[in-house]
Amino acid sequence: MASASSPFLVTGLLTDVGRQRAGGANQDAALALPLPQGGLYAVADGMGGHAGGELASSLALDTLAQTYMQGRSRPPARLIEAVQAANLAVVQRAVGELVGMGTTLLAVAIDRGAALIAHVGDSRAYLLRGGELLRLTDDHSWVAEQVRMGMLTEAEARHHQWRSVVSNALGGEERVRLELFGLELQGGDRLLLCSDGLSGVVSEAELLSLLAQPQAPQDIAAQLIEAANDAGGPDNITAVVVDVLRSQRLPSYPLPESPGDGPEYAEVLLSTRRGGSLLTYLLLTLAYFTLLGVMLIPENSALIALIGFVLGVLIVTTSKVLSRRRRARRLSGAGRRLSLATDDAHALKRQVP
Repeated sequence: MASASSPFLVTGLLTDVGRQRAGGANQDAALALPLPQGGLYAVADGMGGHAGGELASSLALDTLAQTYMQGRSRPPARLIEAVQAANLAVVQRAVGELVGMGTTLLAVAIDRGAALIAHVGDSRAYLLRGGELLRLTDDHSWVAEQVRMGMLTEAEARHHQWRSVVSNALGGEERVRLELFGLELQGGDRLLLCSDGLSGVVSEAELLSLLAQPQAPQDIAAQLIEAANDAGGPDNITAVVVDVLRSQRLPSYPLPESPGDGPEYAEVLLSTRRGGSLLTYLLLTLAYFTLLGVMLIPENSALIALIGFVLGVLIVTTSKVLSRRRRARRLSGAGRRLSLATDDAHALKRQVP
């Protein structure tokens, strides 16, 4: 597939059937859709036999793109609605010989200076920033749950016989569960979206080494595919690499923050976002009491209005500071979760320019 770009983003995209499945169907699918304010990028890894997996992944991405493009909600809600529509499309086609088909879905909507990430399954998102590689998503899989509970190590999980068993996917039921969160992008950032055909066989130390090379995203994607095939290529392999050329201003809406408790049902996430934020309620309450004070004490209306304005500025400023700190903690937490399991991982990081 060809790479795509938008005014401040450059993208490379490549998918490959893998060495051990040569001649078979590629059940992976990928999307790179430039938009005026950013772009929509996604990876889907189909399941349910050759025909079912290939159909599920391509159908999910087609529906995701169409729904997101036609949506009128703000991008966070629009992305949830697009994932929900993709799930329903897969469920409705999973009849007859296609019963049981499904797909993972990892979607990133970039809106100016923010990336909104929706995650279902075990495809992964990584961020290379300042010479450090951060894993942004936690796998929705049986082995990942065992690792989080301390029952398996990362090394044991990589080679476990059940490593491909996902605990969450599109197509399982009409109600889809997903994780949704946002992060602020910076000029020089490099994002990687990939299926487990890459992350499952190429170590994170090697991912860091490859992503840190000062080459075009399409060339990096090709090298990532080659590395997975050199490691045996046991599965279909997909990589989407997105370079952020320069920083952009953040959108006006608050970025969604994952509670860290795993995936939530789409309707729960939508009701939370549509219900309004604490900031909105505080500002409306302040506006009400300021207006009431002006009406009841007209001789001090100027002072009351000034106090209301100052309090409003303080509330907004405090909210932005706290939101930035929470996003920074999420990135730092992702950095702690990332395990560069080889002895030379720190040496590789020091080699990054």
